[in-house]
Amino acid sequence: MIKSSRIYVAGHTGLVGSAITERLRELKYETLLLRTHRELELMDQAAVAHFFASARPQYVFIAAARVGGILANSTLPAEFILQNLRIQTNIIHEAYRAGVERLLFLGSSCIYPKLATQPLRENALLTGPLEFSNRSYALAKIAGIEMCWAYNRQYGTRFLAAMPTNLYGPGDNYDPQHSHLIPGLIRKMYEARLAGSNQVTVWGTGHPRREFLYSKDAADACVFLMNLPDGEFEQLITGKEHAPLVNVGAGTDMTIREAAELVAEVVGFNGTLAFDPTKPDGTPRKLLDTTILTSLGWRMKTPLIDGLQRSYQDFCSRIAHEKLAFAAGQND
Repeated sequence: MIKSSRIYVAGHTGLVGSAITERLRELKYETLLLRTHRELELMDQAAVAHFFASARPQYVFIAAARVGGILANSTLPAEFILQNLRIQTNIIHEAYRAGVERLLFLGSSCIYPKLATQPLRENALLTGPLEFSNRSYALAKIAGIEMCWAYNRQYGTRFLAAMPTNLYGPGDNYDPQHSHLIPGLIRKMYEARLAGSNQVTVWGTGHPRREFLYSKDAADACVFLMNLPDGEFEQLITGKEHAPLVNVGAGTDMTIREAAELVAEVVGFNGTLAFDPTKPDGTPRKLLDTTILTSLGWRMKTPLIDGLQRSYQDFCSRIAHEKLAFAAGQND
């Protein structure tokens, strides 16, 4: 991508999309095509077609998606599969029709089989049953990978799929019902400390292992992939034996108990953690093999403790903003 390239970031206000946008601005890219949900409904095929025909982006990052934690995935499976299929199908197809030079589709590590060999290599895709609690979301993302691969084979497009591990960072969703693990723990422990509670309940046994990557590191990896020389990029997207797929991860994992204890330390919650084994654990382990990405020269930059501290600062600033907005509304 040259500095004047027309770059569309779908989902630029979300966790990953905002980080990608920030990274592109840091690198002085001049023509970022950004549309809010109100300005462009990505589930509306006609609206997406009009946008691509008029804006003519050259490069596309698909960071737009319906996402959530284990509770949201378990209770809203129809919404997760329908909305994600519509969003990604519209964007990928119109990117092809508009002659986009390169496209990066963001998926998730949940695409891999529940009991696949660890660490998870890209060729583990479709080799076993999925974790049931997020099956609908995972299948939608697998369909996106397959669509990129199919369009590459049939139409000669240059579409790549990147599968990030569990992400966290500024701009995350801290909703208690629909958040992922790290932002959910931050909110729970903050509210418990504020209320003077001496206990926080965490879903599951605490035994499953998870890998965490700071959103800005994930964004850096995405921009890195889109800027690969032609030869290296072509190797990732061509061939009949493997999907155009690259893992994006930290390379290390920890138990959910260890993650919860680390969040408690950052938030300043000194009470006890009660693990509820009646709630689902999800996949036992999801550690990504990042050999392909690291062999190309990319490295993670942000240690987990530093990322958690920045995330907590972001959460506190959001809470303060919400309180100010509420107070202003009351005064009106």
